[in-house]
Amino acid sequence: MSEESSTQESIKIGQNKVVTFHYRLSNGEGKELEDSHAGDPMAYLHGHGGIIRGLETAMVGKAAGESFSVTVQPIDGYGLRNEEKQQRVPIKHLKVQKKAKLRPGMIVGIETEKGPVQVTIVKVGKFNVDVDSNHPLAGQVLSFSIEVVDVRQASEDEISHGHAHGVGGHHH
Repeated sequence: MSEESSTQESIKIGQNKVVTFHYRLSNGEGKELEDSHAGDPMAYLHGHGGIIRGLETAMVGKAAGESFSVTVQPIDGYGLRNEEKQQRVPIKHLKVQKKAKLRPGMIVGIETEKGPVQVTIVKVGKFNVDVDSNHPLAGQVLSFSIEVVDVRQASEDEISHGHAHGVGGHHH
């Protein structure tokens, strides 16, 4: 073993590892949708569903300092679009700022039996709005450019809570 060899092997991404990473997200047409580089890197607990399945699968075996690109199909991303997820609801059920002017394409909150969800306004009427509860990226092919910043073993608290704590993760 040479002197240049590391005494500690780098930690690989796998179950119960906390991963921090920067990313650029583009749609199938190459339009950039998000870029994390202006802020803190994102953090997630691997194997606990904190990120979309296609991206989590691509992360397996990577280590801090690695960069890679991955294309995620809708089924492994935010799912296929479901046209049955459109409905008409009374405006009074929307969670918006008092003076906000409602318009198509706007994302607003709505209270459901399963708790609050985000929906996209499709059409605005006088008393009702037509909304789409599909995720805004449902049905889209997504391309990610990833830079793995750090990989570490999760704490017992993180594992029991099912998510990463700290910068880029969940704060209690």
